[in-house]
Amino acid sequence: MQLVVARIGRAHGIKGEVTVEVRTDEPELRLGPGAVLATEPAETGPLTIETGRVHSGRLLLRFEGVRDRTGAEALRNTLLIAEVDPEELPEDEDEFYDHQLIDLDVVLADGTEIGRITEISHLPSQDLFIVERPDGSEVMIPFVEEIVTEIDLEEQRAVITPPPGLIDESEAVVASSRDEEATTAEAAGDAGEAPKGDA
Repeated sequence: MQLVVARIGRAHGIKGEVTVEVRTDEPELRLGPGAVLATEPAETGPLTIETGRVHSGRLLLRFEGVRDRTGAEALRNTLLIAEVDPEELPEDEDEFYDHQLIDLDVVLADGTEIGRITEISHLPSQDLFIVERPDGSEVMIPFVEEIVTEIDLEEQRAVITPPPGLIDESEAVVASSRDEEATTAEAAGDAGEAPKGDA
């Protein structure tokens, strides 16, 4: 099975290094020196990683045969693709590969169906599930343990406990109008109205 593990960004310096947007939880395994990766577009590769280092929080890679900034810049926006055994699992039991999560049913703790995971978006701060609702609309759910409480691969489902407004925008409006009512009541109290029970 082929999985996208990174996207090449801009050139760094003049010796052929590039920045990469990492799309794997195991960059040390997938993007280490000596790794041979297929590419999209296919004619750009395969690429063999020669060196890798972290600079200012970003991973920098240099590929065999790429020796200058021009060669590095020519690789920009290329996707790096690794061959992964579909049966292979991450070492940490709380981690998952994207292909394990795609197509999982997303449900609330009471079993209410929310939708189906169609994509995983890897952002610098966190990962997001892109979930397709039964009506065809999409909702983004942060993949954090406070919200995604269970991943059950046997049952092919992800159980979530979303905060108000994450799934149903009308809940967010209700919550904010409640806040406004509370603020209005506080303002009325500040204006000299005596609270009930005080004489």
